[in-house]
Amino acid sequence: MHSLRGYPGGVARARLIGPGAVVAAGLVAVIVALELGGGAAPLSVGDPGAVVRWGTPIARLLQDVATATVIGGLVLACFALKPGSPAWDRTIDVAAAAAGVATAAYAAVAFLAFRTVYDRPFSVDAQFTDGFLYFFTQLERGQYLGAAALAFAVVTTLLVVVRSPAGIAWITVLSAAPLVLLAAAGHAGTAENHTLATSSLWLHLVFVSIWVGGLIHLAILRLDRSPSLHDAMRRYSSLALVSFAVVGFSGVASAWVRTGWEGLATPYGGLVIAKTVLLVVLGGFGAWQRTRLIPRAVESGRVRWFLVAELAFMGVAMGVANGLAQTPTPVSEELVDSSPATILTSSPLPPTFELSRLVTEWSLDPLWTVVCGLLAFFYVAGVLRLRRRGDAWPALRTISWLSGLGLLWWVTSGALAVYEHYLFSFHMAGHMLLGMAVPLLLVPGAPVTLGMRAIAKRTDGTRGGREWLLAIVHSRWMHWVGHPLVATGIFVTSLWIFYFSGLFRWAMENHLGHVWMVVHFVGAGYLFVQALIGTDPSPHRTPFPMRLVMLLAAMAAHAFFGITIMTSEGLLLADWFGAMGNGVDALEDQQVGGGIAWSIGEFPTIVLALITCVLWARTDRREQRRVDRKADRDGDADLQDYNAMLERMAGR
Repeated sequence: MHSLRGYPGGVARARLIGPGAVVAAGLVAVIVALELGGGAAPLSVGDPGAVVRWGTPIARLLQDVATATVIGGLVLACFALKPGSPAWDRTIDVAAAAAGVATAAYAAVAFLAFRTVYDRPFSVDAQFTDGFLYFFTQLERGQYLGAAALAFAVVTTLLVVVRSPAGIAWITVLSAAPLVLLAAAGHAGTAENHTLATSSLWLHLVFVSIWVGGLIHLAILRLDRSPSLHDAMRRYSSLALVSFAVVGFSGVASAWVRTGWEGLATPYGGLVIAKTVLLVVLGGFGAWQRTRLIPRAVESGRVRWFLVAELAFMGVAMGVANGLAQTPTPVSEELVDSSPATILTSSPLPPTFELSRLVTEWSLDPLWTVVCGLLAFFYVAGVLRLRRRGDAWPALRTISWLSGLGLLWWVTSGALAVYEHYLFSFHMAGHMLLGMAVPLLLVPGAPVTLGMRAIAKRTDGTRGGREWLLAIVHSRWMHWVGHPLVATGIFVTSLWIFYFSGLFRWAMENHLGHVWMVVHFVGAGYLFVQALIGTDPSPHRTPFPMRLVMLLAAMAAHAFFGITIMTSEGLLLADWFGAMGNGVDALEDQQVGGGIAWSIGEFPTIVLALITCVLWARTDRREQRRVDRKADRDGDADLQDYNAMLERMAGR
């Protein structure tokens, strides 16, 4: 890392003003929140002691501030700073130092969590050591917290040695992984509505980190009097606006799981209301920054102290949040019953399925709600930008893209999401829609082409949405997985590997596994459909006869897979689908699922075949018109040359 030599000592110390404002305000807020909410009150049974009760939320606050400094800095570097510039190097250096602090804070939180369940005096004897190892190797909460600390240790190491834009982008993605573990290990780990609680908490943590961490780094850049501050603030403002919207949505979803309407009158509900008020105030800060402060970003004192004041309010909000995490919730996080279905899925059995349930039953997944909402928003914004400058964009592409996102959202949050964990047939129906129908609607939307036309090109050496989109499309990885034969192979073999390996169990038992399943099968289907009918730019253009061969291979693989499931005498995940206690014959339901894979799964393939044939015919007509125009220009010289050659051959 770059040292601080060459900088005045006062400036080096002043860089701590931003993080210090967050930590100081957060400490005061967390102490007040613990007093008001009773989160640090002694427990009647198994009290771990004052050090653990007070130390845990304080360690979490330090963990959250350090994590935000890492993630917010990396995101700011990726989207707002020029690689190799002093501002870029300073931001990565600060992020690396914060990652080290985060690693220590994660370790402290993990150890304090261990002390909440193991109240024997600290020692180095075999009994204490065995309890320590058991917590971090056998208990899910300990595994998650230990893995999060190790993950940030890896992030710290990587940030010391990596400086390339692509490397920093990968580290940015990696730095969000520990937050998944925190979401699973926190309140959400035992909440009855597990998907809603876990997804909303993870979204909350990620976007709060982008929001708070980005502002911390802007304060540091202001102290360095970086010439790139104005552009960095303008770009950060856009990131902050998205973060504000997602944090508000995820906060409401997370609070609803734990309070309901009645719980708002409790001490926990009071802290929720206080946090909501703080969010509104921070939204006002953001609006002022976007409309009034950014045009004056070159002024010295006003910008600096405005950023510090905003960071102090953010610290208060983070302190209240950590007080909430320690405060007993009005809605119990324990399972409401001990039925097999509730034990397996953390949720009670849904009502018996009827056709009307397809529109009346919902299980909102905040993650995919946000993903679909953002993708729809930016797509429509791109179309409107084109229209404002007089460029056309086919309405059918927009309809297709929005329809695909709507179907993706319904599959992940609608009736199929409600029943898929209990009935194999519903799981298979959702899987077929994710892998076949959703990509069939998304690909004709040509999002890459729209992005290339609508997103402004940057000329200052930084990377925006257009530059990152081009980098991904032209990357070696995409060049390989986007090859038609590779994409077909992934699409065909994924079914067999997923359902006849441990991946199926992981996707059913673990929320992270389920998210991976959705990402993988939508992605695999997208690559396959893009290779067949995509209009976005691609380094590979497959001849139409080969496309039909690929389709036939996919149809045969789907049919064989469906027949295999239908005729199987053994039950997949028998200790899961066969133990729900819902009165459904699990083997018969599995056979229905096989029929869905065989029949319904083939319908999108047939549509693909028809579209491919239509595109083939259109291409042939365009080629024929091109040949005819050339013949008109040169008097059909090619045909005359060919006839002359035949005459010479005949005269020999």
